[in-house]
Amino acid sequence: MTRYRFFTATSLDGFLADEHDSLDWLLSQPTGQESILPYDAFIAQVGAIVTGRTTYDWVLEHDGDVEGAWVFTQPTFLFTHRAMEQREGVTAVSGPPAQYRAAIEAAADGKDVWIVGGGDLAAEFARAGMLDEVYVSIAPVTLGAGRPLMGGRFDLELRELGRSGAFLEARYEVVGERR
Repeated sequence: MTRYRFFTATSLDGFLADEHDSLDWLLSQPTGQESILPYDAFIAQVGAIVTGRTTYDWVLEHDGDVEGAWVFTQPTFLFTHRAMEQREGVTAVSGPPAQYRAAIEAAADGKDVWIVGGGDLAAEFARAGMLDEVYVSIAPVTLGAGRPLMGGRFDLELRELGRSGAFLEARYEVVGERR
C-alpha cells in the first residue's frame, strides 16, 4: 500500500527555511553515520515525489551548492500556480491533492510518495487524508522566523526517535487534523 511520507528537517523552533527561504542554517550542521531512517533506505522505498514550487526552485537554484540537487529519477508532481518550463519527469499540477491522488499513486507504482516540501503542502496533504508519516530531523538551531514545519494543527503519534550527528530524529504517524 502506498504511504505518503513527509521526510524533512526543521530548526529547533519549527522552521523549514528562514525568512529568505534559505537552508544555509541546515547545510552547516554536522550529520552522523547512524540514523533511524537512512536516506538511501528511504529513497529506495519512494516511487513518486511531490513538491511545492518554492522548494523546487530553491533546489534548482542551488544545483552547484547542494550535493545531488534535483537528481530524483522518480516521477515528480510539482504543485504550483505559476508557469514553468517543462522538465522531463516533472508534472506541474494545481489544485487540491485529492484531485491528483490516483495519478500520484499510479506513478508511485506500489511504492511510497515523498512529500519533499514544504510545510504548507504537507499540511494540505494531511487535511486530504494523504499524509501517513512525518519524519523530521531537528537541527540545533533557532531561526525565530521563516517557513513553518507544517501549516496547521495536527495530532501526531511518536513512533521512533534517534540521533544523527547534531540532529535529533523523530518519526511520527499522522493521527489527524486538530479542530
